[in-house]
Amino acid sequence: MRFVITVTVEIITADGRVIVGTFKGFDQTTNVILSSCHERVFSETEGVETLPLGLYIIRGDNIVLIGEIDLERDASVDLSEIRAAPITDISRR
Repeated sequence: MRFVITVTVEIITADGRVIVGTFKGFDQTTNVILSSCHERVFSETEGVETLPLGLYIIRGDNIVLIGEIDLERDASVDLSEIRAAPITDISRR
């Protein structure tokens, strides 16, 4: 018997990207596979821009944070109204 769990996650990478998608799998080096994903690009002057990425693989050594998204709460947020500074690349600190 095989169980399929569909979880939507948000990943923050070491270079400051915010990627949201459906978690599909991982390997022993924590590389992560996402499907139906998009990147959220933050700006201090405009709302959050959403860039479609589709199927995406993120290398484990580039992942800073992975968190499950509450889909109801996420859908209730108007991203066009959010103004925020982008996360800076941690290698620049």
